[in-house]
Amino acid sequence: MVQLKGIQKRFGGVVALRDGSLEVRRGEVHLLMGENGAGKSTLMKIVAGMLEPDGGEFLWQGRSVRFRNPAEAAAHGIAMVHQESLLAPHLSVAENIFLGHEPRRPLGWVNRREMLEHAARIIEEHRFPLQAEWRVERLSPAGKQMVEICRAIRQGSSLLIFDEPTSSLSEAETQEVFRIVRALRERNMGVIYITHRLEELRAIGDRVTVLRDGQTVHSGPLGEISADQIIRHMVGRELNAIYTRAALPPGEEVLAVRGLTRKPVLDDVTFSLRAGEIVGMAGLIGAGRTELCRALFGIDAIDRGEIRIRGRAVGIGSPQDAVREGLALIPEDRQRAGLATGLPVPYNLTMADLKAVCRGGFLKHAAESRITAEFSERLRIRMGPARQPAGRLSGGNQQKVAIAKWLLGQARVFLFDEPTRGIDVGAKMEVFQMMDELARRGAAILMVSSEMAELIQVADRILVMRQGRISGELPGRTTPEAIMRYAAFETGASAAGEAAR
Repeated sequence: MVQLKGIQKRFGGVVALRDGSLEVRRGEVHLLMGENGAGKSTLMKIVAGMLEPDGGEFLWQGRSVRFRNPAEAAAHGIAMVHQESLLAPHLSVAENIFLGHEPRRPLGWVNRREMLEHAARIIEEHRFPLQAEWRVERLSPAGKQMVEICRAIRQGSSLLIFDEPTSSLSEAETQEVFRIVRALRERNMGVIYITHRLEELRAIGDRVTVLRDGQTVHSGPLGEISADQIIRHMVGRELNAIYTRAALPPGEEVLAVRGLTRKPVLDDVTFSLRAGEIVGMAGLIGAGRTELCRALFGIDAIDRGEIRIRGRAVGIGSPQDAVREGLALIPEDRQRAGLATGLPVPYNLTMADLKAVCRGGFLKHAAESRITAEFSERLRIRMGPARQPAGRLSGGNQQKVAIAKWLLGQARVFLFDEPTRGIDVGAKMEVFQMMDELARRGAAILMVSSEMAELIQVADRILVMRQGRISGELPGRTTPEAIMRYAAFETGASAAGEAAR
């Protein structure tokens, strides 16, 4: 279906693609992998008509093409399901499926009955858990993706591109996406599936292409390459260099939480963090992990409980109070809560400690530029011009900026909420290295993660939450089964026995 040969794309002085090559066949799921900034999204935006290439050849079903806009790509049968939903949230499922192509009556009025009936047929045919009348803003992320798939099917698409479709989904929603992808393959459609999750490879993939630094470094059948080899192609180094951390002896107690309660999401939460320690926080969706971070950081008010920092009881009623007491929050949704994506990178790096770049109430651009250059080199933040908006960075580089703004200040307690969500293996390693460096400097770290393997490899000990309470504590080098026992069942003999085993 698709042949991309030596595709090139530059953005000013930044080379996004230098040799992007890819072949996709009808009736296959083709995985596209690579680090953040490797060029995956840029390559797919060229296929979907959102960008025009600067060089190379693009063949669609054997004919050379050059799409100037997404409408031209859609007319050829190409559609893209984006990681961030591009739907109209205030409209219904049916209205989104037919947006811009609504069936009309003779006098030009929209034929709502025909639109609803046609949308219902598409939904029923693919066994999607949707109703044509539902408003999109009430759907889960997985539901919104299904609406985008319905729209692509309605348009007659024969090639569907998925951009990180499961990065913010629960396990049940992820399995539903897998079912949909398999069904599309059985209908002889072509699927390009961008992912960072190694565990998804064997679940749905047929072939895999790996990009690194803007060029294709591997392409072939998935059955002929191991996960270790894929990682080596992605990051240019061996797997055993990625997840290794030597534990440190814990120091003094930095943070103590006693009986923290916020009904109905938190109930009598008690734990502590020590200097030099990374404590993992596991749990299923809705267990209360993010709510705990928000409460500790003063975003949400608590009903009762005590927070002590270095033995001193503190009152945290706002994020300003939390920052003053030395707490830092790297939130799960970095684009909406961790960064001001429309502002330049230097603004984002210094916003948590303006004293460092202000004199007499005036912003000193020289100091701001110096700090930006220092952190860009120290954390290897890949960026274009210094005034580039933070939202234009890759996911991994955005996360580095979200962390770096707290390194400028005097934070001693770091709350990392899903720090590796939506970033590649290489960027994950760099985030873990930053966390390890912070711990070695005496910081106390709480790491919330849904990736049990990461918790086991990085954390010194692991707390497990269930229904707003801490249901158990495990050593860092435990097993996924032991974590799941505490996360899914009441605490008691079964969980304790599994932990002991």
